[in-house]
Amino acid sequence: MAAGAYLAKASLASTARLHALISPTSVSKSFTPLATLSRHPGFAPGFPQAKPLLTSSFRPISRSLRPRRATRLGNFSLVSRVTMSTAAGEVTDRPVPVEDGDYEWDLVTIGVGSGGTRASRIAASFGAKVAAIELPFNPISSDTQGGVGGTCVLRGCVPKKILVYGSAFSSEFEDAAGFGWSIPGAPTFDWKHLIANKTREIERLNGVYKRILGNAGVTLVEGRGKLVDPHTVEVTSPDGSVQKLTAKHILIAVGGRPHLIDIPGKEFAITSDEALSLAEFPKRVVIVGAGYIAVEFAGIFHGMGAEVHLVYRQPAPLRGFDEEMRGVVAQNLGTRGMKLHPSTNPTKVEKTATGTYVLHTDKGEALEADVVMFATGRAPSTHNLGLENAGVETDSIGAIKVSAWSQTNVPSVWAVGDVTNRINLTPVALMEGHCFARTVFGNDPDTPDFENVASAVFCQPPLAVVGMTEKQAVESSSSDVLVFTSSFNPMKNTISGRTEKTYMKLLVDSETDRVLGASMCGPDAAEIMQGLGIAMKCNVTKKQFDSTVGIHPTAAEEFVTMRTPTRRLPGMKKKE
Repeated sequence: MAAGAYLAKASLASTARLHALISPTSVSKSFTPLATLSRHPGFAPGFPQAKPLLTSSFRPISRSLRPRRATRLGNFSLVSRVTMSTAAGEVTDRPVPVEDGDYEWDLVTIGVGSGGTRASRIAASFGAKVAAIELPFNPISSDTQGGVGGTCVLRGCVPKKILVYGSAFSSEFEDAAGFGWSIPGAPTFDWKHLIANKTREIERLNGVYKRILGNAGVTLVEGRGKLVDPHTVEVTSPDGSVQKLTAKHILIAVGGRPHLIDIPGKEFAITSDEALSLAEFPKRVVIVGAGYIAVEFAGIFHGMGAEVHLVYRQPAPLRGFDEEMRGVVAQNLGTRGMKLHPSTNPTKVEKTATGTYVLHTDKGEALEADVVMFATGRAPSTHNLGLENAGVETDSIGAIKVSAWSQTNVPSVWAVGDVTNRINLTPVALMEGHCFARTVFGNDPDTPDFENVASAVFCQPPLAVVGMTEKQAVESSSSDVLVFTSSFNPMKNTISGRTEKTYMKLLVDSETDRVLGASMCGPDAAEIMQGLGIAMKCNVTKKQFDSTVGIHPTAAEEFVTMRTPTRRLPGMKKKE
């Protein structure tokens, strides 16, 4: 079951800014690549202090709803070249060549979300003539509406993170008392004000993405695209007119849509799309599911003052994550006041005479709420794409089958992002789109590297991980696995009085000393894990962790001070 595009979880000013920062065009504008340092007037061999740095300046997303200021906030410096990960050297095959022909376009992209935007822009930067097809803008997606920017920007990562920020203030108000702050009367929350600001921001980003494409020389075609044959796309515009585009290459990057479980009354349930645009704030919410989206929205609604019930089939939320970390998240959800219903299946949804809704479960429960939300996964949005017209193969859930090069069984048709159901995260779609463009138009064959992809769940407090779970490490290791853990009360909580511990975990191969996995549940987990993700890509060892001097006082320093294993587990592939 797809986790959805929510998983791109970079806390940048906007995803559009992130995309711009790591494109070849903007590197030349915003960064000084290492290859040019020797020509830089500030460079002097042997004098590190004279070396220019690669820098990035952006507006944090939490300030994207504030009035604009001249000063930009959030500056970081890098001292290494900005490059994409590559697994090309590990792949023996090559993409199937596509014959030349008399085509109007070099590339037609269907779907202009994260992956489609990246692929189209980079292809155009290599000189390709590119057309990109996208539905008209609407915050809530449908068969006829979508918008340039896609799920992450318009109804996923960005607006969700804005609401996460908004919901977190309630706990900040509670914690403030211990630090001497007093707030006369109870703080009040205005849902409509926040949603209006959120909508204004995603409308702005929709415009930013259109300009990005235009500036790159990509022609935007508004409408619904459908394959006619391996080289032809039919586009039905909003006014009903139809045009056909021919191209040597066709890229499908239409993403996914929320999946509704098939029970009576499912038509009464909303999905994350509608949850981000509700006209009125619900005082009682029942959420079905326990993946990223479910636990994130549980925290959002609860933080804003709603009574929240979380109903899920598994014993713990976040299936697929480390079992120990799943338990930590469940404990935090319960401690914060959300009502958990594990190992429970919904049976039907009913609408009452007063306009509320009741979710019935297989345990005889009848949970009444103002809103019932299904967060039960996402499915590839391949319906009515005309894949059968071109002979493109899909799997049992409708995901497009692709090779390591993102090429389908039809050589001229390619696919990236959630529609392929590989790793459904926005940064992964960016990587896939970039590799596609480099391979097909840049004469630089490159395949996505899916090893050690970090991710975060913006529950409260957040969970972030990279590498293997404990179970995966044990099952794949031929030597013992050392498990290092640390649980502690964050410094802020010692004054605020909040009883919520941070939990950290490292998995280490006992023979090679290589770190196999890292996890953290606690404040700033995602920001910390991004740095560990870089180390993991470099095959970091526990000795290197131990030799690193920590930054004090921070939570992050705990990762470099865990010296004694909590437990030692035998690898299941140990040699006899």
